[in-house]
Formats: sequence, structure tokens, C-alpha cells
Amino acid sequence: MIHSDAVVIGAGPVGLWTVFELGLLGISCHVVDTLSGPGGQCAALYADKPIYDIPGLPVVSGQGLTQALMRQIEPFQAQFHFGQQIEEVTQVDNVWHLRAKSLGNSAGCAFAARTVFIAGGVGAFVPKAPALDGLHALVGTDVWFEPPSLPVHTAPVRICVLGGEEDAVQYVLALIEGQQPVQVNLLHRRDVFKASPPALQKLESARAAGKVRVIAGQPLRLHTTGQSPQRLTGIDIDTPADDVIALETDMLVILQGLGPKLGPLSRWGLQMARKQLVVDPSTCATSVHGIFAVGDIVDYPGKKKLIVSGFHEATQAAFAAAAQLRPDEAGPLQYTTSSKLLQQRLGVQAPASDT
Repeated sequence: MIHSDAVVIGAGPVGLWTVFELGLLGISCHVVDTLSGPGGQCAALYADKPIYDIPGLPVVSGQGLTQALMRQIEPFQAQFHFGQQIEEVTQVDNVWHLRAKSLGNSAGCAFAARTVFIAGGVGAFVPKAPALDGLHALVGTDVWFEPPSLPVHTAPVRICVLGGEEDAVQYVLALIEGQQPVQVNLLHRRDVFKASPPALQKLESARAAGKVRVIAGQPLRLHTTGQSPQRLTGIDIDTPADDVIALETDMLVILQGLGPKLGPLSRWGLQMARKQLVVDPSTCATSVHGIFAVGDIVDYPGKKKLIVSGFHEATQAAFAAAAQLRPDEAGPLQYTTSSKLLQQRLGVQAPASDT
């Protein structure tokens, strides 16, 4: 069990700014995100696209903004837990107990926190998965949502890659250009792929040489050994011609990108409106005491879905949490330009006074 003053759910720009504001107020925190690194929607959807409405930055990319925020929060030594999704939130003696599920091979974490901050943007970004019975029981053994390390075999490994964009095409090319003997099938709903021209040219050459088989269709059902533990043996594919292809395969790698979902959040008993959390805009407190929410996930009169609005909400929430955690320490507002305490927390040297 990890104990902390606060747990921040979401490592996008607004979640990172929440870490900064909490750190200035002397509140330690852990950060949980479903993605494999920081940045949230900025990193997942428009890492290289320009953003023009961040104060003081005439233009910055999503990745550039993420990197700048990560540098800014370095003094507070927040602990990050990537590739995990908070599944359960319960309260025991005014302490929130959170249980995370790992989206990879590691074990999920458990937290005990006095406050919780939901900065999940439009929802948790999770891999897009087909609705197939028995799929999730095979994740981490024969089904993968990221390119796995191949087992060492002398016989060819039969691999089916599901996806139609750059990462799926590049992974197929890496497989057929590697040293491991493989039989590669690329499955997509139609025989059209969104990838760079060089990658598409290489894919066409590999198809012509018989190194990869491209199948247009949708996965219909999985076949397994039926034993415990189950192993994948094949996939039935529904084609555009309404035929069913039975494909023998040892491994299914699903590379269909990421999509936002509310997920377990909808079961936490928080007041919602139009799939967003209702908060008090003066504190960004949710309907449940001790849980705050900021960013695109929240709704209140006059709400604007902008990053700068999320920065303001994170500030309001951090101060409200500080008042809740330390009600006897209320004092005048301090400024980083003049407060020695805040400068100490930031690890900066105060400028010498004029004489």
C-alpha cells in the first residue's frame, strides 16, 4: 500500500499542473495514468501539432508542453505510475483507498490517499480492442496491445497484426525484416492503410514477395486450446464479402490506437452530467468530499474546454485541498516572487535584496 497526501489520476498537462500547485503548497502526490508516459491527450493525439493558446508560449507542440511541465514539477519529486488504471475507490476512516489495474505485465498498485484529483481529460486513454469473447484472458500471453518480445523458436511463429495505421504497418515490416522466423498476417477492416509512403511501398513489396499476407475483414471469434491456461490457436475473420476465413495463429497483436473511455470512473458514485463530473467551480470539488476534478472531465456553468481553464481549475482544487488537509495553517496568499518558503520548495535561490 502506497500512502500519500494526494493521488492525481491523469498525467496530461492539467494533471501535471495539479502536481505543480500541490507541490507549491507542500502536498506530496502520486500520479497514475493509463498511458506509458506523460502528456495525456497532447501526447497521444497531437504530440507534434502546434498549440497557440498557452500563455507565454506563442507556439508549442503537445510534446513540447509536456516536457516543459515535467521540468517544472521536478523539484516536487512526484511518483508516476504509468500503464495503470484506477479500478476501485473506497473510503476508510477519511482516507481514500484506490486500487489500480495494470494494463501491462506488472502488478497494479494500491494507494491510501487523503485527497484524490481526477484529471482524466476526456477519459482514460486505453487501447482500442475488438469485442471478442475470451480476449482479455489471453492478454500478456498470446494477445498484446503493444509489440511484444518474440519467443525464441526455430519453427515460424504465426502472428496476426490487427490495425491499419503507421504503427501496425511498421511492426509488420520489423517482423519480416528481423531474424526470427515468422508467418505474418496483417488484418484490417479494408485493404487501405494510413502510413507513410515509404512504409506503404515496403509493405507492397513484401506482399508481392509473399512475406506478408494482408486480409481485409474483422475478427469474429477466437479459437483456443480450451485447456488451463488457454492458448490462442486461431481467429475466425468476417470478410467484406460475408465469407468467414479461419486463420491459424499463435499470437494476436492489436495495434488499433488509443481511445478515451470513462471506464470505472462512472461507478464511483460521483455526480455527473453529460458524461462529465459536476464540480463547484470555486474549489473544483466533486459531489464527494475529498475528491476533486479538473480539466475536460468537469462541467459547471461557463466551463470552457481549454488547457488554460484546466490550469486555473487545478490551482483552485489544490488550494481547496490544502485547506481541507491543513485547516489550522490558513494564512495570507504567498507568491513565488517573494516567498522564501515557495522558493525553497522550488529549489531556487532567492535574488539578493536591493541595498
